[in-house]
Amino acid sequence: MTLHRRGALALPLAALAPGCARAQSLFTPTSAPDRALAEIAASRGMTYGCAVTGRLIAEEPDFAALVAQEAAVIVPEYEGKFAALQPEEGRFDFAPLDAVTAWAQHFRKQVRGHALIWHQDLPDWARAALAEGPRRARGVMEAHMDRVLSATRQRIRDWDVVNEPVANPPGSDVPEPAGNAGDLRATPWLRALGPDYVAIAFGAARERDATLRLTLNDYGVEADTPWAEEKRRRLLRLLRGLRGRNVPIDAVGIQGHLQLREPFRPDVFREFVRQIRALDLAVLVTELDVRETRPPQGDFVARDGAVAARVHAFLSSAFEGGARTVLTWGISDRWSWLHRDQAVALAPGDVHRGLPYDWELNRKQMWRAMARAFLGQPPG
Repeated sequence: MTLHRRGALALPLAALAPGCARAQSLFTPTSAPDRALAEIAASRGMTYGCAVTGRLIAEEPDFAALVAQEAAVIVPEYEGKFAALQPEEGRFDFAPLDAVTAWAQHFRKQVRGHALIWHQDLPDWARAALAEGPRRARGVMEAHMDRVLSATRQRIRDWDVVNEPVANPPGSDVPEPAGNAGDLRATPWLRALGPDYVAIAFGAARERDATLRLTLNDYGVEADTPWAEEKRRRLLRLLRGLRGRNVPIDAVGIQGHLQLREPFRPDVFREFVRQIRALDLAVLVTELDVRETRPPQGDFVARDGAVAARVHAFLSSAFEGGARTVLTWGISDRWSWLHRDQAVALAPGDVHRGLPYDWELNRKQMWRAMARAFLGQPPG
């Protein structure tokens, strides 16, 4: 990926967004506070951020302007993953990640790292190496962490060390391959190192950086469904086991890819967050967005109202449980994976309205719901 770093870094915010005076009037409707989400969150001791890509920052000035305006922290969607950083064994490419972190530094944003150990985005060479046995697999893990954590030490102080380790229970809409080990998903890392691979990864990360925040990130624990309830149980068992063995883990990321077709109970989710906090672990919402239920086109007011109601209920219960950080997976429907990924996209000509800004970069009811949740206010 070629990133035009100079253009993205050298310009002030006004220059990053052509027509910024026009856009600013759209960003601040009278029904919303005339402040950015990051400022609103910070006023209550909380943090708001979003996911970005280097390409969007470099090539989409409206996107860059929105992120610069609204977010206090960013997470690279792709640039910190294994295949992006080490496409060939021993050959590391930090240029795309460096471009994102340099942009963040220019606009005084914090950066989260995503993700050191994951079963996806593994290059072919790494999959082959993991199949050679535990000694080889551990060497691959440690060599990757050696280089990545050293290179990013001054710019990234929170990493998703292990991403999505918990197996999906029966009934999930995401098929689970055979070979689970108890509560853990069948992955190349599990096959190579056994159920201890999660603990090994966190131990290796702590050995390389004593003050880095080490986070375990997972999804599918938000809804009031039998399979989500079981996945919550599985995640809690994993966390309690890690804490009982004094494995160095500091935080849990709850992705928050919400689906309106799934029921949600604030009291259930609030108690789940509290149970994680009781383990002396921070809780972050790391990838918030909302998938609609294939609604008819039009009637955006009703659609946006349904999305906003779910987001307010979800975030309010998360905050009541003790979460203090929220990142959305993107910032505007225009650039969301929810319309790029055909497995989840709506019918041609329509898009999920699951992020704070719409396609035309107007603040939506979801933005206002987030602001009110940060402020501890009831739904608007």
